[in-house]
Amino acid sequence: MGQPTHAQNWWRSAVIYQVYVRSFADGDGDGTGDLAGVRAKLPYLAELGVDALWFNPWYLSPMKDGGYDVADYRVIDPAFGTLAEAEKLIAEAKELGIRTLVDIVPNHVSDQHPWFRAALAQGPERELFHFRPGRGEHGELPPNDWPSQFAGSAEPVWTRLPDGTWYLHLFTPEQPDLNWAHPAVRQEHEEILRFWFERGVAGVRIDSAALLAKDPDLPDFVEGRDPHPYVDRDELHDIYRSWRTVADAYDGIFVGEVWLPDTERFARYLRPDELHTAFNFSFLSCPWDAGRLRTSIDETLAEHAPVGAPATWVLCNHDVTRTVTRYGRADSGFDFATKAFGTPTDLALGARRARAGALLSLALPGAVYLYQGEELGLPEAEIPRDRIQDPMHFRSGGTDPGRDGCRVPLPWTADAPYAGFGGEPWLPQPSGWSAYAADLQAADPGSMLSLYRAALTIRPEFSDGPLTWLPTPEGVLAFARPGQEGRLLCVVNLADAPADLPAHSRLLLGSGPLDPRGRLPKDTAVWLRG
Repeated sequence: MGQPTHAQNWWRSAVIYQVYVRSFADGDGDGTGDLAGVRAKLPYLAELGVDALWFNPWYLSPMKDGGYDVADYRVIDPAFGTLAEAEKLIAEAKELGIRTLVDIVPNHVSDQHPWFRAALAQGPERELFHFRPGRGEHGELPPNDWPSQFAGSAEPVWTRLPDGTWYLHLFTPEQPDLNWAHPAVRQEHEEILRFWFERGVAGVRIDSAALLAKDPDLPDFVEGRDPHPYVDRDELHDIYRSWRTVADAYDGIFVGEVWLPDTERFARYLRPDELHTAFNFSFLSCPWDAGRLRTSIDETLAEHAPVGAPATWVLCNHDVTRTVTRYGRADSGFDFATKAFGTPTDLALGARRARAGALLSLALPGAVYLYQGEELGLPEAEIPRDRIQDPMHFRSGGTDPGRDGCRVPLPWTADAPYAGFGGEPWLPQPSGWSAYAADLQAADPGSMLSLYRAALTIRPEFSDGPLTWLPTPEGVLAFARPGQEGRLLCVVNLADAPADLPAHSRLLLGSGPLDPRGRLPKDTAVWLRG
């Protein structure tokens, strides 16, 4: 058997663009992004230079949690379009050399899913969920004391029905958890995978991938208990080995959303017969600090090495504070528990760091995920409290700003109504949003968009191969990677003073200009040919 071709290994070094359909582009003018809007922007995405698109859930949903409450995996939500449009989008993107990944949410479904509606009617489908009698003299207490998965939330994970029974939902009551010990649940999800692979998708992103399996006894939560009653249980690996067999039949790939502090257990999901890749959340949440970033990079590469899986690098997604805003704060890391209204932010500082962070992430070995609007340098938007829709805000009692600030509809055309998004957006765009419009940035060689386009044009010159750190002063990161025409260097200055560049033959790209003496200013990155 021969070695895998580059086409088969595309995912090991791909740049994958995350599309949050509802906020990307509105093709029919109703204020909600849709598949028609995405199809119209495919030339933009091709010119940007991405290898694939990852779509957040586009399925039929009551939208109680941004589409992560799925009512039917085989139906596109009418707000976004139709299955026929999705098939056209997948095919049209492929013609432009862009693959498609879809999102699967296996931990739970919507309370409007046919299975759950039948379960509420006392059907045998109750076995497909976690229904239990309550505790207490009259069953008035929840079956256990598990905490909610929404950070800062004191809300229970059990809801009581009129008949006195309770059902489990690690997220919202509108998202009942499935019982993955039941064979029908496993069979259904494998059929869903086949359904989408047969429609041409190249891969699947797995939401909350470490939460599916539950201790069948549903015991009370005890901090530090091993095994955990519902996180990272060993039964998961049999599920994903079975999924891998399905994916391999279609040359499909998986990326898992796996939040785990234990690097050895994290790597188990990336064994050759399980998931291909998993998101790297330590890098995403890392503050703008040279030592912390280097440690995150080293640990990420080390945990992937034993299983031969490529790392993934991401600065932002649909759940976290946008990079420009986060990097402009005194605490430039990310933690759900510390999100708060009114956090002081220096957007100019954040933008400089975000530009440098882009070149850092794109120079690292592995795949990169780019969240829509990052290439425009969008900041986190301040959403008026009366317009917030995210359940994370409401389940925190109103203390958490929620995730809507990174989901505001994109600005495309500066002089068009609603910055060219389409109709009046479902989330309000801040004043001045049109200044970030793609058409303005495309005409400005110094814009964030122009930087990303240039970086994605050059990035294929980085060959597969190890990262080698170079000696630098404190606060400066510099490493070498093999290139198509010799060694390529990436240097990032996080120190307070300008830094001398290592010996090189050519400056390929910079996140900002060098100083008059040819040194690298603070919060600036460059790519060099060695």
